Amino acid sequence: MHETGFDGLIEDYLSGEKIEETTYEEFRQALARLLVEDRGYPRDRLRPRQAVSYKIEGREYSRTMDLVAYDEQDRPILVVLFCSGAVGSYERETVYAARLFPGGPVPLALVTDTIRASLLDAASGEVLASGMQAIPFWPELLARTRDFKRVPPTPEQRSKMERVFHAYSGFLYGACCSDSCKPGPE
Repeated sequence: MHETGFDGLIEDYLSGEKIEETTYEEFRQALARLLVEDRGYPRDRLRPRQAVSYKIEGREYSRTMDLVAYDEQDRPILVVLFCSGAVGSYERETVYAARLFPGGPVPLALVTDTIRASLLDAASGEVLASGMQAIPFWPELLARTRDFKRVPPTPEQRSKMERVFHAYSGFLYGACCSDSCKPGPE
């Protein structure tokens, strides 16, 4: 299922700004609310819709992470991806997003459909915890990421990671699974 825009605007929970209402935006807003109100994340440490940019054969692509948590030194410590399908099928894509994220690699990644979730160690790709209870509370997140050593990938490593990441997220570019994407009569 593709994300579809509606003709309305809704208020962004984190910024208060008016943003486009889409089929998935309600879920993104619920995730932000959960992180702030239930898990204790400071609003100013969460940023919505953050891009992971990369190149394949000279062509630039970008994949948006729904939320990114930053520590007090403004380093990304958790990327969050909302998925509209089976959580497990998005785990590898989310790990690679954390590895390629600007200012990263990011130590932890979370993928969720707002019912199920996987907390992932971005370096190893290991699932650390599953279920919505896997979402760390703010103090736990800070403790888990405090001593993380950020070692950016070499250009060769990055190129390989970009190709793998593109294989997972590349279907978003130019692919369509419904009649709504087919060209109309000319």
